[in-house]
Amino acid sequence: MSSVLVTENDAGCWIEKPIRKVHGRVYRRYVVRTHLVRPGERLDRTMVQYLVGQLTQSDILVLGEKMVAIAEGRAVALSSVKPRPLARVLARHVRPVGYGLGLKRAETMEMSIRESGSVRIFVAALAGIFDRMTGRSGDFYRVAGRRVAAIDGPGPTTIPPYNQFIVLAPEHPETVIAAFVKRFGCRVAVVDVNDVGSEVLAWSHDTDPALVSRLMRDNPMGQGAQSTPMAVLRLEEKPPLTISWPNGYVPQSGAWVVPVIGSGDCGMNLNWSRV
Repeated sequence: MSSVLVTENDAGCWIEKPIRKVHGRVYRRYVVRTHLVRPGERLDRTMVQYLVGQLTQSDILVLGEKMVAIAEGRAVALSSVKPRPLARVLARHVRPVGYGLGLKRAETMEMSIRESGSVRIFVAALAGIFDRMTGRSGDFYRVAGRRVAAIDGPGPTTIPPYNQFIVLAPEHPETVIAAFVKRFGCRVAVVDVNDVGSEVLAWSHDTDPALVSRLMRDNPMGQGAQSTPMAVLRLEEKPPLTISWPNGYVPQSGAWVVPVIGSGDCGMNLNWSRV
């Protein structure tokens, strides 16, 4: 495996993020800078230039859902969306999120209605009102559904031209995952991560989604113009247990008992001679 780049600013560099420890196991985390993804891309082919020779079978390759959705053609131009009256009314009562307008933009609310239906979104809005009255949060999206929660509206730091687009949830993330698994042989997950939460939308059969969510919770891929829509989670292997020979001695024939963690003592017939 070739060395990992961690300092360059161009596409293809791997940038190391702070390590994380989960259940006593240490994970190294890298985010991968890429080119600007366009609709119609076969990601397993266009991303190979950044990943070939770098991945191991035990790695978890994390794909941002926005990148996957754009490649699927799920980016909708703001100028093409004409909000209905219900969308305008509901959008006025949405609390803004920290990283953008979200559903407070009428066009984004309109797309949520198209994705889940007007009745479901209206009921979700009532759940949101209940949230405000009781101090709860998240019921709007729990009722509206995953496809609405994954909608990405344009924000102040969105990279052009996607600052003029609404990006919907990926349609077939499992198909994308299967293509990456076939090409690279590692574990793969598609995630929806932002500054307020981390959710795994789809994953390969041998991947633990709870682990991925926890390792991505601090949003290492970023929320703005970082151009790092991929991440690699790598388990830090423990170094092998080594025991030095006693100073000043070399083995001849005799016995030396070495304690081995997790087993009984291991005896080796050795003789010692002083040097």
